[in-house]
Formats: sequence, structure tokens, C-alpha cells
Amino acid sequence: MTNIQVTKRDGTTELLDLEKMHDVVFFATENITGVSASEVEIKSHLSFFTGITSTEIQETLIKSAADLISEETPNYQFVAGRLINYHLRKIVYGQFEPKPLLEIIKGNVERKAYDPEILEKYTEDEINQLDGFINHTRDEVQTYAAMEQWRGKYLVQNRVTGEIYETPQVAYMMIAATLFAEYPQETRMQYVKDYYDAISTFDVSLPTPVMAGVRTPQRQFSSCVLIETADSLDSINATTSSIVKYVSQKAGIGIGAGSIRALGSPIRSGDAYHTGVIPFYKMFQAATRSCSQGGVRNGAATLYYPIWHYEVEDLIVLKNNKGTEDNRVRHMDYGVQFNKLMYERLIANGNITLFSPSDVPGLYESFFNDQEEFKRLYETAERNTRLRKKTIRAIDLFSAFMEERKNTGRIYLMNVDNANSHSAFKEEVAPIKQSNLCCEINLPTKPLDDFNDPEAEIALCTLSAINWGNIKKPEDFEKPCDLAVRGLDALLTYQNYPVKAAENSTMKRRPLGVGIINLAYWMAKNDMTYTNPNLEMIDEYTEAWSYYLIKASADLAKEQGACPGTDETKYGDGITPNQTYKQEVNELVPHTERMPWESLREQLKKTGIRNSTLMALMPAETSAQISNSTNGIEPPRAFVSVKQSKHGVLKQVVPEYRRLKNKYDLLWDQASPVGYLQIMAVMQKYIDQGISVNTSYNPSFYEDEKIPMSEMLQHLLMFYKYGGKQLYYFNTNDGQGEIDVGKMDQPLEEDITDEDDCDSCKI
Repeated sequence: MTNIQVTKRDGTTELLDLEKMHDVVFFATENITGVSASEVEIKSHLSFFTGITSTEIQETLIKSAADLISEETPNYQFVAGRLINYHLRKIVYGQFEPKPLLEIIKGNVERKAYDPEILEKYTEDEINQLDGFINHTRDEVQTYAAMEQWRGKYLVQNRVTGEIYETPQVAYMMIAATLFAEYPQETRMQYVKDYYDAISTFDVSLPTPVMAGVRTPQRQFSSCVLIETADSLDSINATTSSIVKYVSQKAGIGIGAGSIRALGSPIRSGDAYHTGVIPFYKMFQAATRSCSQGGVRNGAATLYYPIWHYEVEDLIVLKNNKGTEDNRVRHMDYGVQFNKLMYERLIANGNITLFSPSDVPGLYESFFNDQEEFKRLYETAERNTRLRKKTIRAIDLFSAFMEERKNTGRIYLMNVDNANSHSAFKEEVAPIKQSNLCCEINLPTKPLDDFNDPEAEIALCTLSAINWGNIKKPEDFEKPCDLAVRGLDALLTYQNYPVKAAENSTMKRRPLGVGIINLAYWMAKNDMTYTNPNLEMIDEYTEAWSYYLIKASADLAKEQGACPGTDETKYGDGITPNQTYKQEVNELVPHTERMPWESLREQLKKTGIRNSTLMALMPAETSAQISNSTNGIEPPRAFVSVKQSKHGVLKQVVPEYRRLKNKYDLLWDQASPVGYLQIMAVMQKYIDQGISVNTSYNPSFYEDEKIPMSEMLQHLLMFYKYGGKQLYYFNTNDGQGEIDVGKMDQPLEEDITDEDDCDSCKI
């Protein structure tokens, strides 16, 4: 071992210095319980050889520590994280001690890695002051999974050579400084410091586009894009062009395509007949996959259409593995849209009649903005013997939908009446007609007649999240909620808009989507499970979270002006989400108002709202790893998750595993999704957009390991009854229909998963 020659970064060689290596490992293990420096060293020595580079030695130490992460020794995740931190500092600074921030900024502006405006907005004295705000020791408490995500995905770098130009704390400071650069001189530095502290201590979590892009010359950071097409070739072509544009910007796409007329419908007064929707769905699919996102994955989209569409029997099966490429469009996901009348037909054991939207004028529009008018038009059309139609038993259609949802895992659901009656918008002037890729966004859209249509609306939503794991009492939400709203609102002004319809809509409505991460950890700390949740406590904390977000936007409206579209929101009339929710939720938790809602409602009437939407509970994959949190609102699948991504295998342990092991409620230990759905119902009461709700089933709890159709439909009805808007994945423990497919030769305590392919929509 003592004769091994090491090649240094500058190309020179020297004998392996075991004492120097020991110092590095000792630094990585210092003050961390349950770990051993000698264990890391012994394991790493097996991989040393003459000619090994200093970088390879560091990577070997990192891998050795990472391999030791287990349920018995979870804290090696912090050892591996520190070793990556040490390695990053050597790469970025050429030494362990950080270089001055001003030097880093100037170097990165020169190599065109940073936006040069940062040097115009801040004086050198101010940058030196920002440097003093940075706490570099915060990088020493990040986990292995977090630090791997940082260096693989988020840190500014040359992706050809692999050279990295910043550390996580520098990135956090640069994000804060960029977002608040336009704030008034007297408050700017304090907001930069507060925002930096909030994101670097994980009170506030940011999405991938923001983490990777803000501070660089890139200026498109919206995670979710909603594009609606009308029933015309011009609109379909404009929609296709817009999809290509936003896929190239790494956004996830929601496509509203339900108005396209059905197969056989007349065109030009019968001069030709329509080829149906499937060729156009294929066109949208090709557009979605036309640009790879960062060279590592194709784009992703969810396409929405109504359950009563004339072609629905063929549309429902578009994703399954049977059939041919001619009659399948498998590389998109689908959101099937329902409303009260469809559920009534199911409950009454009645029929559902299928129409082409073009054959019943006003039917498609009223489906979203006027349920009584929809029912009148629909029933009138059913009686019209001259109209082309199909009739199918409601139970058969619902069962076909559920079967495809179960088998693919990727057929989603949208309840359009719940999405509109409980939205931030007045449905008669700004109806919600679709959702997004991951089923949590509810924003108005208007189809494009052409790519530059000034009247069209492409809806964008910019995301963030509050870490409930850091919240001890409801009033703790106030500061992070204020900072989350201010940061994202500033981002809307700072970013560019490649399509005019998106800029028009965003500047008019200024929509935000602030979500939640680490809910499972918060629940475990508060002695509750998904099976037996404390719904009253969940109600209390969600109320405070919602109140402080709305208050932050109302205060911002007073300070900087309301959004131009405030009159189209219910907020502008002083109406808050906890006034428009489905009253059946009161069966779960009696309604009460603990926060000063009345004074806030009066303020909203006077000042309007700065942001037409404020909440959306999105999935959280990577950011959960960055902040060492449980994934969004989801229960953990295992105590130790092994994520397989393009960056390698990443192990992550649930927070405070040793203390809370018996408090966590693992996903596959739950006999039913009912408790989870009840939690989502209580949370939805306070949310102006939607929740990315999954339904998960473990077949081992059912006779013959088969999930009864009757039970799945009961859960569907319960979700609708309590005001549910969208359902996302259908997960089963046999791996069928899952994105994160558990390998069954592994114990459930160590779940091996693949990183999701729609990261653009996740925070």
C-alpha cells in the first residue's frame, strides 16, 4: 500500500499519503454517530492501484462510504456527502477553503456560465457582503444522495469536460441574489439573506429548472406548461409548434385536446370526413419527443379528453401493450375527464352517451364552465334522433377506464366540475379545461389560432414547496411562505417567454404553485400514520400554510400591485379556497377558522391578489433528496430507498430513521388508500389548484391477490365526493403500472427504484 504511486491533478506523481487520506476520512466522520473512519478506509484500500489519480482516490472513498449506508448504519450517508463536498471544494477552489464570491462570479461570467447582469445589479461591496452571508458548513450536513444530485444535475459546469464551477452554497446564494436583484435598495440585501437561509436550510424547496438555471444565461424556469388546442388545423399546428418550443426548454407538457372532432365527422360541410383524433395525438406525441431534455431523456406530456368523447373506447386503450403502432399512441400519458353527471349515471346503473364535440355546439365549453347547461345540452342531444351517437353502460365504461388505469399505471383522471367550482378563477370567465403533466395544476387556457396568436393563453406554473419537516407549530409557516411567494413572483418577471401566448397569460395571472415536501416525516414526528391520520391536526396546519401563502400574495399586491387578471379570480372578490370546497369534507373534519380569514378577505377586496394561484401539491423527487426529505406528500416505500438514475445508484434513508422507525407508515404496509385519500381531501379544502394524488394498492391484502373492481370504483367515488380534482399514478406492489418499479428480489426495507422520467414537472 505504501508503494502505490498517485497521479495528482496537475499530472505529477507522488507516493500515496495514507496520513493525508486519513485526515480527509476523519473530517468526513467527525461528530457523526454510528460510523467508523477505519471502515471507510479498509473498504476503499481494496480498490487502490499504482497510477490511480487523486480524483479516483476521492471517488473510491465516496463509493466506500456510500456502500456502507444501510438500516443498521444510516449515517454513512452523511459521511459520503462530506466526502463529495471535500472533492467539490478541491475542484472548484483548488483547495478546501472557499475562494471569495466575487472571484467565483467574475470567473463564471467570463466563461459564460453565469448571467452577466449580476455584476451590473450588485456593486463589489454588496457582493462581498453577500459572501459574508454564506455559511459553507451547511454543505457538510447534506447527504450522499443530495450531493450526488448537486454535482450531477444542479451545479453549473461544463458538461463536456465535467469541470464544475460552484459549490451548493454558492449556488444557493446566486439564486437568491438573482431573484431579488430588482428589489428596492433598502430591503434587497435582507431579502437575499433571508431567502438564501430559507433555501439552504431546506425551509423552502425549489424545482429542478430553478435550481439548475437561475443565475445562468438561461431564463425559462416554469416547470409546467398547459397548452390547449381548438378543433382546427391551424390551432393543431400552432399547438404542435408550442409543444416543441417548450419541450426544448425542458418543461413538462399538459395538452388539452378534447375538443377535436371524432372520426367520420364532416369537414367543410361534408366535402370530406375527419380522420379522427388519433392521427393528431400521434402528431402531439412526435412533437413531445422531438427534443431530448438535456440530452438525457425525451420530453413528456399528458393529454386530456372527456369521457363522453365519441372515440373514447379507442382512446382509453391508446397506452396499453396490445394492438399495433397504427392504433396505439403509447409515449404520452392520458387524463380522462369526468363530471357529476357521469358519476350519477354510474351510481344509477345508467348509460353514458358518446358524442363528437363538433356535433353538439356548446357541449364541450359547458362541460367546464356551467354544469347545469352541460346537463341540459347533453340530455337534449341524447334525445335527438338525428345526431350521431353511441351508448355504453356507465359501469362498463368506468370499468374499462379503471382496468386500463390499473394495468398501465399512467391513465389519469380529472374531475372537471370539482376543478372549476373549487378553483381560484370564476369559471364563467376563466374556466379550467385541463391539467398538466403531473396532474396538480389548474389554470385557464385558450387555444392558439396560430403560433403568435395574441388572444391565446398558454398557462405556465412555476413551482416551489414548503418543508413541513421543519415546522413545529402553525405560525412557523409565516416566514417561509412569504419568502416562497416573493421568490417565485420575482422569477416570473425575470424569466423569458419563448411563446407570446405564455407571456400574455403569465403576466396577466402571475400564477404560482407552492407545494409541500416531507409530509411523511412530519406525520411520523407527530405520531400519526396514513392509515390512522390525525385529520384535525392536518386541517389546522394546512389552514395555516394556505393562509400565510394567500396573505403573502395579498401583501405583495399592496406593495407591487395586483395581477391584471385579479378581477377574474375569486380572490379579487375576497373569496378564499376554504369557502368553495366540497362541504362533504366536513364529515371528515368539522369546519372551523382558526386564522384571521375575515380581515384577509377584506384586504383582498381592496388590494386584489398578486398571484392568481398560490398552491399546488406536486410530486417531489430530486428536491426530496436534496433536502433529505420524504417525497412530497407521499408515504415512503421503504426506510432505505435506492434510486437508480443516470447518475448511478443513490441510497437515501428516511429522516430520523432510528428514532422514528416505528412511527413511519410504509406505503406497502397500507391495506387501503382510504386514509391517504382522506388526508388529500382535507388538504384540498385549502388549495386553489390541485394535488398530484396517487392511488396505491398492495395485492397481498386481497383474496387471490386481485384488487376488486368494486373497491377501486368505490375509492373513485369517494375521491369525487370529497372534492378531488385529479388522480395521478396507479401504483401496485407487484410493479405493474409503476414508474418506480420495486425489484421483488429485494427486501421491501430497501426499495430499488428508477428515477422518474418527468423530472421537469417535479420539484
